[in-house]
Amino acid sequence: MTLKTLITASVATSSLLVFAPNAMAAPSPEGLYFGVGTGFSSLENDDGDVDDFIESGSEDFDVDDDDNSFKGFVGYNFNRYFATEAFYADLGRVELKGNDTANTDLESEAYGVSLVGKLPITNWFELFAKAGMAKWETDVDGNLGGASTDLKDNDGVDPVYGAGAQFNFTPFLVRAEYERYDFDSDYQVDSFSASVGWQF
Repeated sequence: MTLKTLITASVATSSLLVFAPNAMAAPSPEGLYFGVGTGFSSLENDDGDVDDFIESGSEDFDVDDDDNSFKGFVGYNFNRYFATEAFYADLGRVELKGNDTANTDLESEAYGVSLVGKLPITNWFELFAKAGMAKWETDVDGNLGGASTDLKDNDGVDPVYGAGAQFNFTPFLVRAEYERYDFDSDYQVDSFSASVGWQF
């Protein structure tokens, strides 16, 4: 288990202990909510796929793909089973390591909207799944030595989907979730995060 995983789990657990006394109150089935979160991201592709993504002309590099990620979201509960969310995510940095002087950073961010389906387990605990579309941008900075120095930034609009669990400690919420940002077949980013928020 990585240090980032332990930190994310510790934040979520600490938040639960702080907010636990409020758990007896059920949240309103309708209304606005917002939250912020942090965690870590991981690239799911190999170096050949990344080469195609940035058009570097070389696969002679190593990929360091774990980094901190941050997110914010605003949503609206239509009832206990359905919501919509708008979100922004800073998905961190992927480092491509060539020789001693050849290193390239790929920094990605995304924003968009998702539909959220919820399954209430109790008045204060629910599971959810989400699917939506994200406008994303990946900035490429650096070079890979003998490879082309004209590396390609990339952007697009593609699906995002995920699942998680949420504790509703009215008016607070605490959630843990997994999301897949499917930028294209050559560049897919997984994000694991813990978030806290407020419900109106």
